[in-house]
Amino acid sequence: MTPCQSSSPDLEKPPHSMLRHLTSKIKSTGPISVAEYMREVLTNPVTGYYVRNNMLGPDGDFITSPEISQIFGELLGVWIISEWMGAGRPKQLQLVELGPGKGSLASDILRVFSQLQSVLGEASVSLHLVEVSPTLSQLQAQNLTGNTSQEADSEDEPVYRRGKTTAGLPVCWYRRLDDVPTGFSVFVAHEFFDALPIHKFQRTEKGWREVMVDIDPEKPDHLRFVVTPSPTLASSTLVQADERRDHVEVCAEGGVIIQQLVRRITEDGGAALIADYGHDGTKTDTFRAFKGHQLHDVLASPGTADLTADVDFSYLRRMAGGGVACMGPVTQRTFLKNMGIDTRLQVLLRNCTDPNTRKQLISSYDMLTNRAKMGERFLFFSVLHQSRLAKPKKQDGLSLEKKKIPAQLPVAGFTELSFS
Repeated sequence: MTPCQSSSPDLEKPPHSMLRHLTSKIKSTGPISVAEYMREVLTNPVTGYYVRNNMLGPDGDFITSPEISQIFGELLGVWIISEWMGAGRPKQLQLVELGPGKGSLASDILRVFSQLQSVLGEASVSLHLVEVSPTLSQLQAQNLTGNTSQEADSEDEPVYRRGKTTAGLPVCWYRRLDDVPTGFSVFVAHEFFDALPIHKFQRTEKGWREVMVDIDPEKPDHLRFVVTPSPTLASSTLVQADERRDHVEVCAEGGVIIQQLVRRITEDGGAALIADYGHDGTKTDTFRAFKGHQLHDVLASPGTADLTADVDFSYLRRMAGGGVACMGPVTQRTFLKNMGIDTRLQVLLRNCTDPNTRKQLISSYDMLTNRAKMGERFLFFSVLHQSRLAKPKKQDGLSLEKKKIPAQLPVAGFTELSFS
């Protein structure tokens, strides 16, 4: 193995329980992939970062767009209803959110649903949350259902928690996307894919080799990156033959989830909206850690910081295949402006007299759309049923009256719309 990089010293602290777990694993089986390292550090059932912590908001390790402004969630709510209308207003609308954070985004979306109840009419609306963290699921339940949610009696139940919002909408929690019932669904994944485990690969004179995590021989309570001397199954199967970069990160788990979404959208109708920081197949080494809103060594004190890697949208598009329509990625700035964020901000400012609230509205708008802040770091990507973009067929044969063929509703956010 060729060493790449060692973690910075952390002499004051005794080895963390996660570090002990990882070093004993490596001692018994040899170096582990970066994907396995991420999976253990983030979602280990006992000491995983997501399982133990509430890492969101000002006291956590990162703040997300829904935490910054209600406008963000409102515009996503409008997008969902627009796609539901574009699909011909099915009688059922399942909103499925992957990794729902504190529940802020779902809450803002549901508020739009209640405001647009006249549009939704008799449609049966329900909320389905895919969440592995018990800590966060309790927080989501508190925010969305008050104290009315109930946990399942058995660990094996696919729905491990259920409740109702104050408006009476059913809410269910699942550990896996596979457990969510079938039916017309709009899937939302905001800052979800960036936390999925990635494999890292390095181009060498002998071809592609996988980057692994090993114990530093000079400092046995520290970890380091190493490059495998020979190919691994992952390096042989996950790197594209025409890859031009010298270092590549591949999120195989993200590819599997995209394919699950594609299957559901193809069979039951619906759409998926993915928003995350990422790139379109251009970046190389983006694996990093955040602790207390600061960058942190990815291998130091594992389990105490959030691990993340930019989403490669070109890989997600490739994994989606040709059976669906993909749109984007477009920048968050473009998406929100296309969705009418400027108009919405003006309405809120007109109805607001409190100077502090006005100041907060303007500053959150700036944070979401400014190119130097979140405006261009975050990208939006959608997966749609193929029929969504199909041109209406002309009717054959003679017709005594000319029937106007309805035009397809443009896909909001990805198309510049005019707001009157």
